[in-house]
Order: sequence, then C-alpha cells, then structure tokens
Amino acid sequence: MTWLTPQEIDAIALSLRVAFWATLFSLPLAILTAHALARWRFPGRQMLNGLVHLPLILPPVVTGYILLLTFGTRGPVGAFLQDHFGIVLAFRWTGAALAAAIMAFPLMVRAIRLSLDAVDPRLEQAAGTLGASRPWIFATVTLPLMLPGIITGAILAFAKAMGEFGATITFVSNIPGQTQTLPSAIYALIQVPGGESAALRLVLISVAIAMAALLLSEWLSRKAARRVAGA
Repeated sequence: MTWLTPQEIDAIALSLRVAFWATLFSLPLAILTAHALARWRFPGRQMLNGLVHLPLILPPVVTGYILLLTFGTRGPVGAFLQDHFGIVLAFRWTGAALAAAIMAFPLMVRAIRLSLDAVDPRLEQAAGTLGASRPWIFATVTLPLMLPGIITGAILAFAKAMGEFGATITFVSNIPGQTQTLPSAIYALIQVPGGESAALRLVLISVAIAMAALLLSEWLSRKAARRVAGA
C-alpha cells in the first residue's frame, strides 16, 4: 500500500467501513422482507415489492436527493434525529452507509428471496405438525435452508455498497477524509489535470475488490448449498 497516497488509502478504508456497516445493518431487514414477500399474503404486498426494488429503477441521484430531503438536517426524519438524539446523517460517513444500504438492499432481498423460493414449504408444514412454533420453524428449518441465498445476497450487497456513487455523493457530498469513498475519489481525480494515473490505480483496486467479492460469493454459496444438501 506504500504506492498509494494517504488520501487514497482513506478513501479505500472508508469505502470498506461504509460497505461493512451498510451490509450488516440491512441484512436482518432484508431477511425479514424476503420472507414476507415469499411466504406472507397481505394487503400492500405488491406495493412493498415495488418499494424494495425502486432503488434499482430510479436514478441514483434521485435516491440521494430523496435521502437528503428526508434525512437532512431540515428533513422530517433528519431534524427529529438531530433534535432528540444528536444524530446527523447528511454529509457524514454514516449517511454514506445509509445511502449504500438502500441502493444495495434490492440485490440482497432478491438473492435471499430466490433462495427461499427454492425451500419446500412442506418441510415447514411438517415441522408445524410436530408442534414447533413459527419462530422455531424459521430458525431451525427455513433459515438454514436459505443460507446460500443469505451469503450471496450479503456479499453482492457489500460489493454494490463499495461501488455506490450517485446517491452517496448527492446525500453526503465528496469531502476528503470524511465522506470521500472509492468511487468519489476516482471521480475527483479525473476532474483534475494529472490525476489519471491515481484514478487508474483506484479503478484497478475497485475491479479487484468486485471480482474477489463475486468469486467469494460463488464459493461460499456453493459450500453452503453442499452443506444443506448433506444435512
């Protein structure tokens, strides 16, 4: 890493931190949402499905602007968090994590839901006939069987969060050392004369991280699938 400048190292480290927390905090909600969409029938189910996948369709800048209006210091949620808890998300790295989590959430939910759709509901029904409660059935039957999808979704979401740019720069700007993630650093470098070589270094690092995430996702999901099949 000695061939990287301190600013470039900060951008890589911040991107890793943002992606980690974005994935960690959104994973439980993604599991619950995927389970609700796959197994439950309730009014507004299609509306929920549309809202979950909306970030995939909207331009990322639009998503970032909506976050700014909602979670900014003058937004309804942002003002409440600041006044009552002293939490500020706009123009902070925590806001970058929120933006990355929202943009990556649809990929995570979709991967988990596809895995859950492959689980035979009769296995859950059989556990229910033996007297198991719904939470126990989910924890001991459903969750282990959908593990490959959870692993795949989490790693893909991590990779997506690492590469998030549009929503992040709109919501938290591009402040070196504070909110400048890897994509933002690349964008800043290509705007200045002589920054092409540094931008290329970061591009190569981005490609390496993305490829590593995809390969790791494939390997872990296959390993989890063999373990489930063996069980």
